[in-house]
Amino acid sequence: MIPDWALLISFWLHMLATAVWLGSLAALALFVLPSLRRGLPAADYAAWLQALNTRLDPLGWFSLGLLTFTGLMQMTPNPNYDGFLSISNPWAVAMLAKHLVFFAMIGVSAYLTWKVSPALGRAALRRARSKGGLEAGDQVLLIQFQRLVTANLLLGLLVLVFTAWARIS
Repeated sequence: MIPDWALLISFWLHMLATAVWLGSLAALALFVLPSLRRGLPAADYAAWLQALNTRLDPLGWFSLGLLTFTGLMQMTPNPNYDGFLSISNPWAVAMLAKHLVFFAMIGVSAYLTWKVSPALGRAALRRARSKGGLEAGDQVLLIQFQRLVTANLLLGLLVLVFTAWARIS
C-alpha cells in the first residue's frame, strides 16, 4: 500500500508535469510559433526553432517520464483499477482511452524530436554555410513542425477530457 504522503506528492507531480507539458505546447502552438512565423524570415525562424527545441525537448521528455511514473503509482491504489487491461467499468474505459492518446502524443513527440528537429538543425546549418535562404523542403518542415505541435496540443486536450471522464466515473 502506498502511504498517503507519497500519493499526495505523486498527484502533485503529475499535475505539475501536465501543466508544464501542455502549457508549453499551448504557448508554442497558439502564440509563439504563429507570431514568430509571421515576424521572422523563414531561415531565421528555422534557426530559432532549432534553438528552442534544444531547450524544450529535455523538459518535455522529463515531463513525459514523470507522468508515466506518477501515473503508474496512482493506478494501483485506485478502487476502480481491476488489473492490467481489465476493462470492467467506465473508469477503466476512460483510462484506456487516455493512455492510448498519451501513447499517440509520445509518438508525435518522438517524431518531432528525432526526425523534424534534426532536419531543421541541418537546414539552419546549410543556411549558415551558404548565407542563402531555406530550400523548399525546409519550408515544408517548418509547416510540419507547427502542425505537429498543434496536433500534440489537441491530443493533450483530449487526454484531459478522458481524465475528466475517469474522475466522474
